[in-house]
Amino acid sequence: MPKLKTNKTISKRVRLTKGNKLRVSTAGQNHFNARERGNTTRNKRSDHNLTGANKLNIKKLIPYS
Repeated sequence: MPKLKTNKTISKRVRLTKGNKLRVSTAGQNHFNARERGNTTRNKRSDHNLTGANKLNIKKLIPYS
């Protein structure tokens, strides 16, 4: 059976932690941030865990990580 190909777009956006959790950076951090509240800006700095169906689908796209 041939080797599986890693989806490079997903592998650049998602990190796998030691405990096999998927970490994703928050979307919408590039521009138009002046209009947002301080709480929103602060919350965008932190990464988030992926759960559920998203996690299963993305794990299939990055088989060797």
